[in-house]
Amino acid sequence: MIFSVLTIIVCILLTFVILIQNSKGGGIQSQFGAATQIMGVKRGTEFIEKATWGLAITLILLSVLMTPKGSIISNSEEESGSVAKKRAQSAISAPAQQAPPTQQAPAPSPAPPSNP
Repeated sequence: MIFSVLTIIVCILLTFVILIQNSKGGGIQSQFGAATQIMGVKRGTEFIEKATWGLAITLILLSVLMTPKGSIISNSEEESGSVAKKRAQSAISAPAQQAPPTQQAPAPSPAPPSNP
């Protein structure tokens, strides 16, 4: 759960940092004059590039950590298979188990004695 929240936060930050970057058209970074005055143009660009790489690597690592591990999930042959297959097998076996008890046929009545 914590990895999911961290992944969402990293994605939002990564989107924000990418939009700030200076692209061929000027980007949003040109709108932030205070950032260039405080750190200088070159330092601002380097910081944003490092932040982009750091967030991208963090996103990849979080994605790898969130993947289910094959060794943790060990299914036996009985447990493996799709859910639909399990439901179909249980539907086939359920009517056989719930069938009403069979009625025995009445015993044949004795044949009337024959008179010769």
